Amino acid sequence: MPNIQPGDTGNFTVHSVTSKDGTKIGYRQYGHGPGLVLEQGAMGIAHNYDELSRALANDFTVCVPDRRGRRMSAREFTPNHVVERDVEDLEAVLAQTGAHIVFGLSSGAIITAETARVCPLIHKAVLYEPPFYYQARVPVERIARIYDEIGRGDYAAALVTVNSVVKLGPAFLNFIPRPLLQLMTGKIIADEIKKGTGDYAPLRELIPTMRYDFKAVLERGEKIELYKTVQQEILLLGGDKSPQYLKSALIGLETILPKSKRIEFKGLDHSAAWNREKGGAPQILAPEMIRFFKAFSD
Repeated sequence: MPNIQPGDTGNFTVHSVTSKDGTKIGYRQYGHGPGLVLEQGAMGIAHNYDELSRALANDFTVCVPDRRGRRMSAREFTPNHVVERDVEDLEAVLAQTGAHIVFGLSSGAIITAETARVCPLIHKAVLYEPPFYYQARVPVERIARIYDEIGRGDYAAALVTVNSVVKLGPAFLNFIPRPLLQLMTGKIIADEIKKGTGDYAPLRELIPTMRYDFKAVLERGEKIELYKTVQQEILLLGGDKSPQYLKSALIGLETILPKSKRIEFKGLDHSAAWNREKGGAPQILAPEMIRFFKAFSD
């Protein structure tokens, strides 16, 4: 039976469910209406989606899990982790909450697409910039380097390598020598520990969890053709300020998915679903999601 542990936390409640392998998956719950799950990407926790959740809460019961390895869903990463465990985690939240609609960001969008492919609980989904490598090769060697650097506890080096893979940082970083970048990143990590991060998780806590995200990319990033069997309606979203490989992934998915529509937002990037103080634009994203999901009837 699901393990529900509600707790009053202001404008949302906190719950948990036990996934198939025994991992406790904690989630925030906001609002009222049909159930909607927000499946997070890398380098964030449920609080990063607080403003988006509130923008949706008048129309939906919004459930925001911490993916395994983070805060409410703490679990140490092991090399034998596979994306099927992430799918089971999402399935557990869907089964407990009765939700049938899902928004997925980045690696969370890969997990959402995979869950839609294998699980009948998802009836409709929004995918924001899943990092599929459409007609391109996953940078396996650099991802292996990230795993090694995290394993050695060299989080500054790992984050520099991460940025070289995901290409989400400012363009000027490409012109800074790597040793200097590592020194700068190490100082940011150390300063963050001293100053604190409020309700957000610090980099030192988030960087090790990226191994889960890259596992999804390694296992599904080059297998976009798998999703031609997905029959659910899918809304594909992205920003015109995001890297080309993310735009190409959405174009590829639009070609492959039988029932899809793609929207590109002017002025937005990969952080659009996050709170505004973290570079997001939930006030732009939420109305499109509401329009799409409102057409859903259970």
